[in-house]
Amino acid sequence: MTTKKWIDLNDKVVIVTGGSMGIGEATVQDLYNCGASVAIFDVASPKKEVLNKKVNFYKVDIREKEEIEDAVKKVLKDFDHIDALVNNAGVTRPRILVDYYEEAPQYELSEDDFNFMVDINQKGTYLVSQAVSRVLYKQQSGVIVNLSSCAGLIGSRAHSCYAATKAAIHAYTMSWAKELGPFNVRVVGVAPGILDRTPANNDEKYRAQAYGRGMGLDKKPEDFFKGYKTSIPMARPGHLYEVSNLICYLISDHASYITGVTIPVAGGKTKG
Repeated sequence: MTTKKWIDLNDKVVIVTGGSMGIGEATVQDLYNCGASVAIFDVASPKKEVLNKKVNFYKVDIREKEEIEDAVKKVLKDFDHIDALVNNAGVTRPRILVDYYEEAPQYELSEDDFNFMVDINQKGTYLVSQAVSRVLYKQQSGVIVNLSSCAGLIGSRAHSCYAATKAAIHAYTMSWAKELGPFNVRVVGVAPGILDRTPANNDEKYRAQAYGRGMGLDKKPEDFFKGYKTSIPMARPGHLYEVSNLICYLISDHASYITGVTIPVAGGKTKG
């Protein structure tokens, strides 16, 4: 993991949704190491050692418009301005459209599953982006980084709803870049592929994914990682810092003419 300053983000204030774990946690650390001040928007509290005078936590459910707008006001009060937003918060429930195996109906996509993923991944991204964009367009500068997924670009068996929400994020990125470009606000996407395991990727999710891909109910999580040596050209999962490094670069002034695109971080993997 990058533990030193490798790009200059001094004086930048960045909001990171879902910043308490996984890619979000790595991004918060990377941003801080590079000199940025960070506002974490999450329902779960980050580790105590993460917080300091330059890293604040705001308990926010990104499905709730009023909570978001109140938190944005608090960030402006605490840090005076906002330079960037990282829309990282996202969830998945591996599900198949129809349980044609007829062994585990709980892994068939339900209306509750659908609403859960759409509300957080798609609606939440829109609500936070709208609140922050009101600040960015008025100050005539800023960056929005949307976390999509390779699943959203190429599809993914047993992840159709999740993939659809991430395809929507890709469409947001292209469309908002066109809308906000005249105000010197860039909108870029990052699409991670398969990464090192995080607490969010629990055994139940691997079990559901295995079932949806015809592997039965007994496949172990570690078996997935064995297969990555053949399914990923670089023969390994990606590291979280390899995603957060790109996010830091895109927020920096070095990326000042990059907007409206989604960049895969997937080790060359192109099959879902």
